[in-house]
Amino acid sequence: MTQTFTTSRRALLLGAAATGLAACSSPGEADASEAQYANSPFRRITDAQWRARLPASSYNVLRHEATERPGTSPLNNEHRAGTFVCKGCALPLFRSQTKYDSGTGWPSFYDYIPGSLGMKTDLAIGFPRTEYHCARCLGHQGHVFDDGPRPTGKRYCNNGVALTFQPA
Repeated sequence: MTQTFTTSRRALLLGAAATGLAACSSPGEADASEAQYANSPFRRITDAQWRARLPASSYNVLRHEATERPGTSPLNNEHRAGTFVCKGCALPLFRSQTKYDSGTGWPSFYDYIPGSLGMKTDLAIGFPRTEYHCARCLGHQGHVFDDGPRPTGKRYCNNGVALTFQPA
């Protein structure tokens, strides 16, 4: 009986802490942009259909929030003018002018195309991070950090397998 109570109390306290942290984060403009895609046909695709549409690595990242190994994306070396779009639904997410080498091994950007991303608090590794995803299909892209270059100071650290590059 004591073990059950302790476990339940711990779960309750952790849940309350997570809820409190999520409440402290401001949703911002990006979350409001998701509303315009609420009726998107990409929101009605089943998990089995996503699995059939996407390469396994892209499926795991976009639909199940996996992370590709650093340094493995060919997009790290993409320097042409163009647009990086969501591999799930082709929504334009980043312009090539905002891409930079962060030294992390993942394609990184200091800004995104307005209205293209949604944000949420991610507690998967035990402390809060801001996860971002495609506003149209809700596909996981990566995490945003406050250690990027000017003018935004942000680093949108993206999984390359979640993107497709479209040259200008």
